[in-house]
Amino acid sequence: LSETIRTVTQIEGVVKQFNEVKQVVTRIGAAEVPTDPMSMEETDVIITLKPPSEWLVATSKDELANKIKEALTATVEGVDYEFTQPIEMRFNELITGVRADLAIKVFGENLDTLVVKADHIKKLIAEVEGASDIIVEKIDGLPQMLVKYNRDQIARYGLTIREVNEVINSGFAGKVAGSIYEGERRFDLVVRYDQAHRKDINNIRSSFITTASGQHVSINQLAEINYTTGPAKIARDNAKRRIVVSVNVRGRDLQSVVDDVSGIISAQLDLPPGYHVAYGGQFENLQSAQRRLYIAVPIALFLIFILLHFAFNTLRDAFLIYTAIPLSAVGGILFLWIRDIPFSISAGVGFIALFGIAVLNGIVLIEHYKELQQEGKHQSIDELIIQGTLSRLRPVLLTASAAALGFLPMAISTSAGAEVQRPLATVVIGGLITATLLTLFVLPALYRMFFKGNVANISKPISMVIVIAFMLTLTNNSHAQQKTYSLEETIQLAKKHNAGAQGASLLVDEQKALEKTAFEIDKTDAYYSYDENNIAPNGEPLRVWGVQQSLVFPTVFSNRLKLNKARTNLEQQQYSLELYKLEEDVSRSYLKVVYFTNLLDEYRVLDSIYSEFRKAAEKKYELGETNALESLTAQSKQHQVNLKLNETKQQIKGAYESLYAQVQIDEAFLVADNSLQKLPLDLIDSINNPQLILYNQREKVIDQEIKWQQAGFLPDLNVEYFRGTNSAPMSEIYSGFQVGIGIPLFYSAQKARVTQSKIRSEIISKERENLNIQLTAKKKRLLTELESDVKSLEYYENTGRELAESLMKTADVSYQKGEIDYLQYIQILERVIEIRTGRIDALLSYNLTILSINYLMN
Repeated sequence: LSETIRTVTQIEGVVKQFNEVKQVVTRIGAAEVPTDPMSMEETDVIITLKPPSEWLVATSKDELANKIKEALTATVEGVDYEFTQPIEMRFNELITGVRADLAIKVFGENLDTLVVKADHIKKLIAEVEGASDIIVEKIDGLPQMLVKYNRDQIARYGLTIREVNEVINSGFAGKVAGSIYEGERRFDLVVRYDQAHRKDINNIRSSFITTASGQHVSINQLAEINYTTGPAKIARDNAKRRIVVSVNVRGRDLQSVVDDVSGIISAQLDLPPGYHVAYGGQFENLQSAQRRLYIAVPIALFLIFILLHFAFNTLRDAFLIYTAIPLSAVGGILFLWIRDIPFSISAGVGFIALFGIAVLNGIVLIEHYKELQQEGKHQSIDELIIQGTLSRLRPVLLTASAAALGFLPMAISTSAGAEVQRPLATVVIGGLITATLLTLFVLPALYRMFFKGNVANISKPISMVIVIAFMLTLTNNSHAQQKTYSLEETIQLAKKHNAGAQGASLLVDEQKALEKTAFEIDKTDAYYSYDENNIAPNGEPLRVWGVQQSLVFPTVFSNRLKLNKARTNLEQQQYSLELYKLEEDVSRSYLKVVYFTNLLDEYRVLDSIYSEFRKAAEKKYELGETNALESLTAQSKQHQVNLKLNETKQQIKGAYESLYAQVQIDEAFLVADNSLQKLPLDLIDSINNPQLILYNQREKVIDQEIKWQQAGFLPDLNVEYFRGTNSAPMSEIYSGFQVGIGIPLFYSAQKARVTQSKIRSEIISKERENLNIQLTAKKKRLLTELESDVKSLEYYENTGRELAESLMKTADVSYQKGEIDYLQYIQILERVIEIRTGRIDALLSYNLTILSINYLMN
């Protein structure tokens, strides 16, 4: 804390040197009620700024933040800085757990590996444009004093670890030696070394401990005491260890920075198995808002069109006025580019507002044209348009300028909330300017074209059909915005949502709950008796009450606990095996979806070629240049390809259904990897299959079960306490206790259970040996299949590809020159398609074999 206060005071001094700064307040650590938990090395330096009109060294907040950071970096060493705003920081932390705009989360098991990979990420993205305040979460480097005992030396002096620990604990942390009372308040009296003798590590080394013989021994002789570093904290998300690389974005839109960062990390960061990267922070809010805009914008556009249609009762007028929307969008985008403002969610909302305002100009103009047309005073359409435009020039300009001027204060705002106001207002003002200018030229021209061409009004029933069709098109487009997931993302979704995996996880929790049953004790017996045959010395009957308790031998409890823990580990391994199988099944289904998608593309190309040839053959037959056989053959071939096309579509649908059944999420999705790529081979010498690990754990469970069964040969303990009395005036109390032991004289049944467990241990050992042999044989078989797949794939990727290209070029030239007829061309074309589809089949077979080998070796 003292070091933090010293550093923060130095930081405040540097910040106060800027004329733009009005006040600096610092908060260290967490309050007594930790609504915002922070450790002592984390501080919030809250800076209050003067009005922008009084700034001298900067013109924007981002520029000022960069200058302050440069000054701090040059003056104060060993500190990471992150510039944000208090409310924005709180919202980011509450929503995503991270204060920055972008959080790059690296998940894994080993803390040292996480630190290394996070530092590597920081170096990789340091030059990304717009990425600033890149900070790696501190999870290591906490100073510690490590006491490593020399057990042989301690035993030589007749001491124990506990005795040495008590001396160190008492001297430096303190030990309660009594109590002090002040009224009703009580305080512990703690004894420890004074301040002068607990300042340094040498004070621990030079401390003495007294042996049983009275000899004083230095702790330095009994232990090795050094400074070291350890974990500062262990952070988790969804029960997984993680480290966060925080990034703030300045001078660029968040989405572009995320795309660049993710591209660099995917291409240049090599993660060990079991480690993965996820992105969070304000980026999560951006994605959520974008998904809402994908729905809100089409709905807003559709509602505007519907209202225009209902207002004018013709699609012609509705479409004419609707042209103001793309004209206004041009201005909104142009003004964002001129002001160098990146596209944001507030800008997207601005476009929705702009579209509604922009159509007002068209309504004013078209409505007046229709009024003049009904009056019939103008001899030509050109005269009507000129007169109508001149008379409505002022209302059109007033309509646009009123809305634009209303948004002007927001467009030039620099106060709190300007980051949200400026993009929205810029879009509206820019869109209204271009929409107004273009509407005065484009809309009259379109009106003249429609009117001069004598385009009749579409009847109301037909127009409603078109409106409904337009609505369905928008609906289909909105449904088409399905999410896409990569293979790794699909696997993670399946692990999270699959009911089988969740059930296996619950079995682990169930077994953990059963661990506490290891210390189960039999029920306590309480009794009361009235015995007239048992007469006390005073001649009265004796009344007796007492309690009795039976206990198993103490070692039975420890053996039962070890057995329960072994069973928990077994269920944990069973859960890992369930995830292992699920991951392999999802990978296979995912690859099949990609395979059928690629196959469909080939058949579509072939269908397009056959369709063109069918049309050409039919044309030749009509002109008498060929016979009916060529035309019929072309039709037959196209029909065959159509059947293959439809069959492949059904296979894609079935592959997706299989994938959905394994992932088990509520919404449909698409695969992100549309091209079939070769999978890498992770071949290792030894088989580390989860099934073998499961058998190892089963053997451990049986071993613990044998020890627990053998503990049944130990005797049981019985304890009883009783008291007796009578109801005479001069009654006396009689008391006593009874301790007994239960010896298992007839232990044949228990011996049989032990024998059964030993036999079962041998059975599991044999099953494991058999599984190992089977997996080894499977490995050899898969490697043999891989050799065949590699040769086949090499042929298609080298010789086959060149042959297909050569055949296709030669066939095209020969057919155009008339050297071969249509049937010969079809045969060559089928050979080319056979080679191309054969490559896809070979690649799928290769990938499935690689998948089997990788999951076999784990």
